[in-house]
Amino acid sequence: MSLKNLPNENNVYETERLMIQKISVDDKEFVFELYNRPKFIKYIGDRGINTISDAENYIKNRFLPQFDRLGFGNYLILTKDKGEKIGAVGIFEREGLDVVDIGFSLLDEFEGKGYAFEAAQKVKSIGMDIFGLHKISAITTKDNFSSQNLIVKLGLSFKNYVTIPDDEEELMYYETE
Repeated sequence: MSLKNLPNENNVYETERLMIQKISVDDKEFVFELYNRPKFIKYIGDRGINTISDAENYIKNRFLPQFDRLGFGNYLILTKDKGEKIGAVGIFEREGLDVVDIGFSLLDEFEGKGYAFEAAQKVKSIGMDIFGLHKISAITTKDNFSSQNLIVKLGLSFKNYVTIPDDEEELMYYETE
Protein backbone atom coordinates (compact mmCIF):
# COMPACT_ATOMS: atom_id res chain seq x y z
CA MET A 1 0.00 0.00 0.00
CA SER A 2 1.50 3.32 -1.00
CA LEU A 3 1.50 6.30 1.34
CA LYS A 4 -1.29 7.98 -0.64
CA ASN A 5 -3.45 4.92 -0.04
CA LEU A 6 -3.08 4.77 3.72
CA PRO A 7 -6.42 4.96 5.53
CA ASN A 8 -7.37 8.39 6.82
CA GLU A 9 -6.70 8.18 10.57
CA ASN A 10 -9.55 10.52 11.41
CA ASN A 11 -11.93 8.66 9.09
CA VAL A 12 -13.06 12.00 7.63
CA TYR A 13 -13.33 12.40 3.87
CA GLU A 14 -14.51 15.25 1.67
CA THR A 15 -16.34 15.61 -1.60
CA GLU A 16 -17.28 18.81 -3.37
CA ARG A 17 -20.32 19.43 -1.12
CA LEU A 18 -20.02 16.88 1.68
CA MET A 19 -18.04 15.75 4.68
CA ILE A 20 -18.10 12.00 5.25
CA GLN A 21 -16.93 10.85 8.66
CA LYS A 22 -16.89 7.70 10.75
CA ILE A 23 -20.15 7.41 12.64
CA SER A 24 -19.73 7.69 16.41
CA VAL A 25 -21.76 7.34 19.59
CA ASP A 26 -22.21 11.13 19.44
CA ASP A 27 -24.45 10.54 16.42
CA LYS A 28 -26.99 8.46 18.36
CA GLU A 29 -29.81 11.03 18.11
CA PHE A 30 -29.33 11.28 14.35
CA VAL A 31 -29.25 7.50 13.92
CA PHE A 32 -32.44 7.27 15.97
CA GLU A 33 -34.12 9.84 13.69
CA LEU A 34 -32.87 8.40 10.38
CA TYR A 35 -33.58 4.76 11.23
CA ASN A 36 -37.13 5.53 12.27
CA ARG A 37 -38.12 7.41 9.12
CA PRO A 38 -40.93 5.65 7.21
CA LYS A 39 -38.83 5.33 4.02
CA PHE A 40 -35.93 3.81 5.93
CA ILE A 41 -38.20 1.23 7.54
CA LYS A 42 -39.94 0.50 4.22
CA TYR A 43 -36.83 0.08 2.07
CA ILE A 44 -34.11 -0.93 4.52
CA GLY A 45 -36.01 -2.39 7.44
CA ASP A 46 -36.90 -1.87 11.06
CA ARG A 47 -33.70 -2.17 13.04
CA GLY A 48 -35.52 -2.11 16.39
CA ILE A 49 -34.11 1.26 17.37
CA ASN A 50 -36.94 2.48 19.59
CA THR A 51 -34.94 4.76 21.91
CA ILE A 52 -31.82 6.92 21.81
CA SER A 53 -30.21 4.25 24.01
CA ASP A 54 -31.03 1.62 21.36
CA ALA A 55 -29.32 3.82 18.76
CA GLU A 56 -26.23 4.16 20.96
CA ASN A 57 -26.07 0.39 21.45
CA TYR A 58 -26.54 -0.21 17.73
CA ILE A 59 -23.58 2.06 16.98
CA LYS A 60 -21.44 0.39 19.67
CA ASN A 61 -22.37 -3.17 18.76
CA ARG A 62 -22.78 -3.03 14.97
CA PHE A 63 -20.84 -0.12 13.51
CA LEU A 64 -17.78 0.39 15.71
CA PRO A 65 -16.66 -3.27 15.81
CA GLN A 66 -16.56 -3.40 12.00
CA PHE A 67 -14.42 -0.24 11.90
CA ASP A 68 -12.08 -1.82 14.45
CA ARG A 69 -11.88 -5.05 12.46
CA LEU A 70 -11.77 -3.76 8.86
CA GLY A 71 -11.01 -0.03 9.04
CA PHE A 72 -14.18 0.96 7.18
CA GLY A 73 -17.90 0.85 7.89
CA ASN A 74 -20.78 3.26 8.30
CA TYR A 75 -20.15 6.96 7.75
CA LEU A 76 -22.20 10.02 8.61
CA ILE A 77 -22.91 12.42 5.74
CA LEU A 78 -22.79 16.16 6.53
CA THR A 79 -23.15 19.16 4.27
CA LYS A 80 -20.00 21.27 4.04
CA ASP A 81 -21.83 24.59 3.90
CA LYS A 82 -23.98 24.21 7.04
CA GLY A 83 -22.61 21.09 8.74
CA GLU A 84 -26.06 19.49 8.69
CA LYS A 85 -26.30 15.76 9.28
CA ILE A 86 -28.22 14.51 6.25
CA GLY A 87 -27.69 10.76 6.04
CA ALA A 88 -25.38 7.78 6.25
CA VAL A 89 -23.37 5.75 3.75
CA GLY A 90 -21.16 2.76 4.29
CA ILE A 91 -19.62 -0.50 3.25
CA PHE A 92 -20.82 -3.39 5.36
CA GLU A 93 -20.12 -7.03 5.96
CA ARG A 94 -23.56 -8.54 5.70
CA GLU A 95 -24.51 -12.04 6.72
CA GLY A 96 -25.57 -14.00 3.66
CA LEU A 97 -23.44 -11.99 1.20
CA ASP A 98 -19.95 -13.03 0.11
CA VAL A 99 -19.03 -9.52 -1.07
CA VAL A 100 -19.14 -6.40 1.13
CA ASP A 101 -22.24 -4.31 0.55
CA ILE A 102 -22.52 -0.57 -0.02
CA GLY A 103 -25.55 1.07 1.51
CA PHE A 104 -26.89 4.59 1.84
CA SER A 105 -29.81 6.48 3.32
CA LEU A 106 -30.75 10.14 3.51
CA LEU A 107 -33.29 12.15 5.39
CA ASP A 108 -36.21 12.68 2.99
CA GLU A 109 -35.69 16.43 2.78
CA PHE A 110 -32.20 15.94 1.27
CA GLU A 111 -33.17 13.42 -1.41
CA GLY A 112 -33.06 14.32 -5.09
CA LYS A 113 -30.06 16.64 -4.79
CA GLY A 114 -27.32 14.16 -5.78
CA TYR A 115 -25.99 13.83 -2.22
CA ALA A 116 -26.46 10.05 -1.98
CA PHE A 117 -24.57 9.47 -5.24
CA GLU A 118 -21.79 11.89 -4.27
CA ALA A 119 -21.35 10.21 -0.88
CA ALA A 120 -21.68 6.63 -2.18
CA GLN A 121 -19.21 7.29 -5.00
CA LYS A 122 -16.67 8.58 -2.45
CA VAL A 123 -17.19 5.62 -0.10
CA LYS A 124 -16.90 3.18 -3.01
CA SER A 125 -13.55 4.76 -3.94
CA ILE A 126 -12.42 4.62 -0.29
CA GLY A 127 -13.21 0.90 -0.23
CA MET A 128 -11.53 0.09 -3.51
CA ASP A 129 -8.63 2.56 -3.66
CA ILE A 130 -7.66 2.75 0.01
CA PHE A 131 -8.75 -0.60 1.42
CA GLY A 132 -8.08 -2.63 -1.72
CA LEU A 133 -11.54 -4.12 -2.13
CA HIS A 134 -11.84 -5.84 -5.52
CA LYS A 135 -15.62 -6.09 -5.51
CA ILE A 136 -18.49 -4.27 -3.88
CA SER A 137 -22.10 -5.38 -3.90
CA ALA A 138 -25.40 -3.68 -3.21
CA ILE A 139 -28.86 -4.97 -2.37
CA THR A 140 -32.19 -3.23 -2.65
CA THR A 141 -35.88 -3.97 -2.67
CA LYS A 142 -37.63 -4.53 -5.99
CA ASP A 143 -39.71 -1.36 -5.55
CA ASN A 144 -36.87 1.02 -4.56
CA PHE A 145 -36.28 2.46 -8.02
CA SER A 146 -34.21 5.46 -6.89
CA SER A 147 -31.73 3.14 -5.13
CA GLN A 148 -31.62 0.84 -8.15
CA ASN A 149 -30.77 3.80 -10.39
CA LEU A 150 -28.08 5.06 -8.01
CA ILE A 151 -26.51 1.59 -7.72
CA VAL A 152 -26.29 1.30 -11.51
CA LYS A 153 -24.88 4.85 -11.71
CA LEU A 154 -22.16 3.71 -9.26
CA GLY A 155 -21.12 1.08 -11.81
CA LEU A 156 -22.69 -2.01 -10.28
CA SER A 157 -24.67 -4.47 -12.39
CA PHE A 158 -27.71 -6.54 -11.48
CA LYS A 159 -26.70 -10.17 -10.96
CA ASN A 160 -29.64 -12.02 -9.38
CA TYR A 161 -32.15 -12.12 -6.56
CA VAL A 162 -31.10 -13.03 -3.02
CA THR A 163 -32.57 -13.42 0.41
CA ILE A 164 -30.45 -12.70 3.43
CA PRO A 165 -30.72 -14.52 6.77
CA ASP A 166 -33.64 -13.48 9.00
CA ASP A 167 -35.36 -11.69 6.10
CA GLU A 168 -37.99 -13.31 3.91
CA GLU A 169 -38.04 -10.60 1.23
CA GLU A 170 -36.29 -11.37 -2.04
CA LEU A 171 -33.84 -8.55 -2.82
CA MET A 172 -32.11 -7.41 -5.98
CA TYR A 173 -28.35 -8.11 -5.84
CA TYR A 174 -25.82 -5.96 -7.73
CA GLU A 175 -22.07 -6.24 -7.95
CA THR A 176 -19.09 -4.45 -9.48
CA GLU A 177 -17.58 -6.23 -12.49
